[in-house]
Amino acid sequence: MTDSKYFTTTKKGEIFELKAELNSDKKEKKKEAVKKVIASMTVGKDVSALFPDVVNCMQTDNLELKKLVYLYLMNYAKSQPDMAIMAVNTFVKDCEDPNPLIRALAVRTMGCIRVDKITEYLCEPLRKCLKDEDPYVRKTAAVCVAKLHDINAQLVEDQGFLDTLKDLISDSNPMVVANAVAALSEIAESHPSSNLLDLNPQSINKLLTALNECTEWGQIFILDCLANYTPKDDREAQSICERVTPRLSHANSAVVLSAVKVLMKFMEMLSKDLDYYGTLLKKLAPPLVTLLSAEPELQYVALRNINLIVQKRPEILKHEMKVFFVKYNDPIYVKLEKLDIMIRLASQANIAQVLAELKEYATEVDVDFVRKAVRAIGRCAIKVEQSAERCVSTLLDLIQTKVNYVVQEAIVVIKDIFRKYPNKYESVIATLCENLDSLDEPEARAAMIWIVGEYAERIDNADELLESFLEGFHDESTQVQLQLLTAIVKLFLKKPTETQELVQQVLSLATQDSDNPDLRDRGYIYWRLLSTDPVAAKEVVLAEKPLISEETDLIEPTLLDELICYIGTLASVYHKPPSAFVEGGRGVVHKSLPPRTASSESAESPETAPTGAPPGEQPDVIPAQGDLLGDLLNLDLGPPVSGPPLATSSVQMGAVDLLGGGLDSLIGGTNFVAPPTAAVPANLGAPIGSGLNDLFDLTSGVGTLSGSYVAPKAVGSISMDLQLTNKALQVMTDFAIQFNRNSFGLAPAAPLQVHAPLSPNQTVEISLPLSTVGSVMKMEPLNNLQVAVKNNIDVFYFSTLYPLHILFVEDGKMDRQMFLATWKDIPNENEAQFQIRDCPLNAEAASSKLQSSNIFTVAKRNVEGQDMLYQSLKLTNGIWVLAELRIQPGNPSCTLSLKCRAPEVSQHVYQAYETILKN
Repeated sequence: MTDSKYFTTTKKGEIFELKAELNSDKKEKKKEAVKKVIASMTVGKDVSALFPDVVNCMQTDNLELKKLVYLYLMNYAKSQPDMAIMAVNTFVKDCEDPNPLIRALAVRTMGCIRVDKITEYLCEPLRKCLKDEDPYVRKTAAVCVAKLHDINAQLVEDQGFLDTLKDLISDSNPMVVANAVAALSEIAESHPSSNLLDLNPQSINKLLTALNECTEWGQIFILDCLANYTPKDDREAQSICERVTPRLSHANSAVVLSAVKVLMKFMEMLSKDLDYYGTLLKKLAPPLVTLLSAEPELQYVALRNINLIVQKRPEILKHEMKVFFVKYNDPIYVKLEKLDIMIRLASQANIAQVLAELKEYATEVDVDFVRKAVRAIGRCAIKVEQSAERCVSTLLDLIQTKVNYVVQEAIVVIKDIFRKYPNKYESVIATLCENLDSLDEPEARAAMIWIVGEYAERIDNADELLESFLEGFHDESTQVQLQLLTAIVKLFLKKPTETQELVQQVLSLATQDSDNPDLRDRGYIYWRLLSTDPVAAKEVVLAEKPLISEETDLIEPTLLDELICYIGTLASVYHKPPSAFVEGGRGVVHKSLPPRTASSESAESPETAPTGAPPGEQPDVIPAQGDLLGDLLNLDLGPPVSGPPLATSSVQMGAVDLLGGGLDSLIGGTNFVAPPTAAVPANLGAPIGSGLNDLFDLTSGVGTLSGSYVAPKAVGSISMDLQLTNKALQVMTDFAIQFNRNSFGLAPAAPLQVHAPLSPNQTVEISLPLSTVGSVMKMEPLNNLQVAVKNNIDVFYFSTLYPLHILFVEDGKMDRQMFLATWKDIPNENEAQFQIRDCPLNAEAASSKLQSSNIFTVAKRNVEGQDMLYQSLKLTNGIWVLAELRIQPGNPSCTLSLKCRAPEVSQHVYQAYETILKN
């Protein structure tokens, strides 16, 4: 008899009977009783009162009975934690049982009992099982570590289980390797910053060896792990691809997609000139095609992934168009996805075939599918220019069918064809106008109105057509109202005499009778344009329109690269990164494709945006230097002093020079044009350009490039120390200061406080607090700061260079894994090397000295007698700089290597290092 009899009993008072049976001396009776308990538990009865009696049954050699008791334990341990401790001794004993199945069962159950009190007792048995001689026990123990880490991460780290897991990657049994990789990946996902899977060529080799022999799920874990590895060069990438390629012929579609993900990722590093690259492209097509012969749900997942692959590398499937032709019995979701891929693969070579197929689809019965097919014809016309004429005639044939929704879709796509090929197919407008009355969808009505407005001069009764739409203006959707407003204004500008009433009517409807802000604003803009300057209105409204691009629905390149790294996961089906749909975003790491190596066809140009900055910290890009004057001369700080006009219209920037070396050499001899109202004070005989040094002596503690070192006054604060000496013959008052836009947005954080009037020959010292939230513009050199000081006599301009270390922030310490990943991620051409001479410091002294200026040591090691310091620093605008400082004991010179996404800062960081170390 089967076990179903245990579920049929509904007796009252059975708890007492069960208690008696559980304590029976007969083994068979005990086993029957435990089965009844489990059956009651399964149907939702509370049998927790029997906990001590069931736990007593653990002391048995019968494997079936043991499994049942463990099942009961897992269920009730959480609600009875104090009782569960009773079972610990049995776990410890079972973990040393001669039967490996019992040892594995014990360790598996230990991992499922989520009770804090018990976990510490389980560490010793788990440690033994991780080193067990039987691979079945080791693989079970590996998964148990991941479960234990979820309950108490700190305990797992303290007990050294993570190191044991890492050792299991080198295990001789492939299933143990796969489970160790799965456990480490699981733990790493919940702690993205910890680089647990520290992969190197040796460990990758072990994983690839295990890949051939483990189960399909083991293969998926290993392939996913490989996908997170970045090979050091294209040769290593090719070698991994060669060993992963056989997985493409696996029967399990998940293994195939995981292999495709690895290959797609590593192909980034292969040069397109390699013979192997072409071979790999050919090998990728058949497995993807095979996926399409599975059941519809699997087909859909495969098609969503193929959609991404085709956008990244269309050449893989360019000869496989036929497999994407729709079958009559495909579900609608598969049909629509296939249609999308057909358009992506359409080219001059296969367009005739595609169009014949699409025309067939447009006569189907499924409305959604027909609409998409008609749109697809329009997209083909825009994508393949040679086919445009054929597409337009196909669309006209479809319009002749007079099927309402087909006509409407055709009009929407013909509008786009007009945008792509102006003055080519306008002869079809008459046919379109015949179908005006049948349009009832907002998009189609808006498209038709756009066509009438755009080509009003070719349509004799354009005003009548637009007027017919105007009758129900308030019942139209916003899209149609906006389009109608623009079309009537276009018509008025083309035929002003006949349509004056019409335009006034639409403007009054849009501005006075509408409560939609977009519509009202557009109406007012047109009204004002037409009433103030009709010529300007014509230039704005009838301006030449840019041609539309062929693919408007392509996924944005950086997102596409990220999604390629998630092939075979939910992200590839949603076409969204995991951060967009994973609740709370825990453990979501942004992935990106590896950079192309130097040997592949083109290294990424330095102009492209940085991709691998630490999460949440995108470095600011310093805008290029435009107008040198910026807003410096617009110092609107008070009325100008009147006096005779200046003899010359420009004030030389070299007027006051902090460095004493002539400022022109510093800023390339740029003249600052003075405001026309500026004037020479009456009591000064010399024009200002002849040397304001005599009048107003400025010296600044910021411009210290002569080797002296200014330590920051307080951590995190930046200030500029000024010494002002009055060399004029009258008292100076009403001081104000302004900085020109500069590379790092330095700006005064408070007004310039000169508390008492400055008498002739008097000197005052001021400390001006600075912030870094001002306007940004790239200066030459980068650390150049142009300053204007104004008082009751005049405005004085000077320029100074500031040392970059004043901009190093306190949170500039990167963790080791992030440092390593970022160092690898930054292109080698961004690395700069410098020699720091006469610096007799040892590594410890150098490290502490640099730390006081916010240059942090991330790691230190000794290589062949040289001390290597790996350091990171962060600038106020979020730019990270990574450094390697090599110090040879006994040698007064040390070597500094710097890597940064903005290489122009490297020279200035080196100068900061030199200044700090030599102070």
